Amino acid sequence: MYEDVEFSVQAEVSPGLLSRLLQPFAKRDLVPDHVEARRDGVTMRISLGLRAMPSEMVHLVEGNLGQVIGVFEVRRRGGLRAAA
Repeated sequence: MYEDVEFSVQAEVSPGLLSRLLQPFAKRDLVPDHVEARRDGVTMRISLGLRAMPSEMVHLVEGNLGQVIGVFEVRRRGGLRAAA
């Protein structure tokens, strides 16, 4: 099964933040379909989405995102869909 998933992350501004947020995807050979980042003062709001993420990886990536230094919130939106 696959999921259409979007992770919304809020974190402290840091020069290496974006590369650290992409690491959980890269180490699982996943490439986000979209990445959007906006700075709001001392906070960054980042959206990372995949249209067909293997269901067994969703919780792993979500947990890894929450462990990135400077991240204080991770939210996930998405739903299941049949295998592609």
